[in-house]
Amino acid sequence: MAEPNRIYIAGHNGMVGAAILRKLSTKNQKNVIITRSHSELDLKDQKKVQEFFKKEKPTHVYIAAAKVGGIHANNTYPADFIYDNLMIQSNVIDAAFQSGVKKLLFLGSSCIYPKHSPQPIPESSLLTGPLEATNEPYAIAKIAGIKLCESYNRQYGDSHGIEYRSIMPTNLYGPGDNYHPTNSHVIPALIRRFHQAKAEKSPTVTVWGTGSPLREFLHVDDMASACIHVMNLEKDTRVASLSHINAGSGFEITIRDLAHTIGNTVDFKGEIVFDKKMPDGTPRKLLDSSLLKSLGWKPAFEFESGIKSAYEDFLHTISNEGHKEI
Repeated sequence: MAEPNRIYIAGHNGMVGAAILRKLSTKNQKNVIITRSHSELDLKDQKKVQEFFKKEKPTHVYIAAAKVGGIHANNTYPADFIYDNLMIQSNVIDAAFQSGVKKLLFLGSSCIYPKHSPQPIPESSLLTGPLEATNEPYAIAKIAGIKLCESYNRQYGDSHGIEYRSIMPTNLYGPGDNYHPTNSHVIPALIRRFHQAKAEKSPTVTVWGTGSPLREFLHVDDMASACIHVMNLEKDTRVASLSHINAGSGFEITIRDLAHTIGNTVDFKGEIVFDKKMPDGTPRKLLDSSLLKSLGWKPAFEFESGIKSAYEDFLHTISNEGHKEI
């Protein structure tokens, strides 16, 4: 009988890592799932990471661990964002190789692409232009992680039989999201704002901009299924020829329609006001995920049901925090 896979999920307490853990825990009980919290293993400590790999001997590695934050955090702590992420991914990827791991998946971010990429953004857009300045250090760290995996494959793929792949998600939402009042992404921020307005019986909710920009969103459980799908792909020339694979839903929605969808989900009865004096941001940001879909993956969540699951998670989160209302 074949030995069970020993799967290490780096960052299992994060949004994507937790989703991967949920999927793997139900998909195949024969897997041995290995996790460590930050307090148990600091991934910036090279020696401790190497000792961990020698002891646990994982066969598969998902790297979902990263230092993440919004625009304010990226602008305030650029050195932390580039250093911490470079150390985390470099230590894990090299320790995985040194301990004989054959299969590894590195999670990046769509911010790796140039600010003025064509739409939808193909994988080939990487390194074709300047990055968005606000998160450039984080993006450069993620690009380095992609190139690290690619370089290990080039140098050791044939001789050691390794397949280290990278996947780039679009905007994610769903269970485990960050609902912080000032440091969260658009969906969790709007969920919190509409819930608070409903609780306070506010007559209006104000949303920045005209509401016209288009955004693509992917439920985090769909992202987890994409990660597992890419990890388990047999060798494929379409995959081997690329340093990374995009993962998106292909579904776009305007910020205006997004706000109304969330308002309806929360059951907010007031008026939604768009402050046209505030910036809109990029008019459109859509990943070209045609390669991943051609390889047999597709998202399962309809957007409205996904938003409902995100709101349920928000209610569960604030309940655990001991708040009756925000």
